[in-house]
Amino acid sequence: MSPLRRRMIEDMQLRGYSARTQECYVRAVRQLAEHYRASPDRLREEDLRQYFLYLTNEKKFARASATIALCGIKFFFEQTLQQHWSTLEFVRPARERKLPVVLSREEVRRILAQVRIPVYRACLTTIYGCGLRLLEGAHLQVADVDSARMLLHIHGKAKKDRYVPLPEPILQVLRAHWRTHHSPSWLFPAPTRHGLAHSLAHAGGPVTRSSLQGAFRAALKRSGIAKRAHVHTLRHSYATHLLEAGVNLRIIQDNLGHTSARTTQIYTHLTCEARATLTDPLNELMQAL
Repeated sequence: MSPLRRRMIEDMQLRGYSARTQECYVRAVRQLAEHYRASPDRLREEDLRQYFLYLTNEKKFARASATIALCGIKFFFEQTLQQHWSTLEFVRPARERKLPVVLSREEVRRILAQVRIPVYRACLTTIYGCGLRLLEGAHLQVADVDSARMLLHIHGKAKKDRYVPLPEPILQVLRAHWRTHHSPSWLFPAPTRHGLAHSLAHAGGPVTRSSLQGAFRAALKRSGIAKRAHVHTLRHSYATHLLEAGVNLRIIQDNLGHTSARTTQIYTHLTCEARATLTDPLNELMQAL
């Protein structure tokens, strides 16, 4: 590791950034350096301007990817190098308004039924049943289950903890799965090619992000469902299904760990009731044709 990268990582640690954020920011600066084949501390402000134009016009970066690149590069130059350039204040990724993909309850059941490896099926079922982010579900520990109060202790992003309701069927899934491995720490220990016993004996840790994503993609394909769904779609579907069941939006916001109600309000556009307010009058209108 170069002294420059080590310095940047130490700066992010001092700011309290998560390991995931550190990884993304370092990758953004590394890609900048690889693009110019030069150490990033030797780049000029015009180089940054041209690089962001390259990401926008040639690479066609989505807003989320462009934002990560900007934040990582901005942190490196402003905090690590103490270089404050106007370009870093001027660049802004284009705003997007995309509605998330939502699965019906039957589609969720079909996909989960196609997950073949038990640990992935149990983890994905818990992610849907409790409305979790991918790593929130993957990193659940035995101590996080409060069966007396029927709650799960969730260690959310940005180190923001919360409790979410634990449905009885999910508790039974967790208990049944735990009996297959008896890990003292992880609810979903990662399987390896040497077997689960080997993984537990050598502190293999929990299931990984990529393995869960791969299991979901394979199950989605086997289910025959054509929607562009991914693991986070289970969380979108959880929120939408609760709204359709009449649960208060504020309660859903707390369960999801959203700081702003505006983030949760997007699901009001996705419920069956919201669609029906337009679909039913349209059907009546079209009958005359």
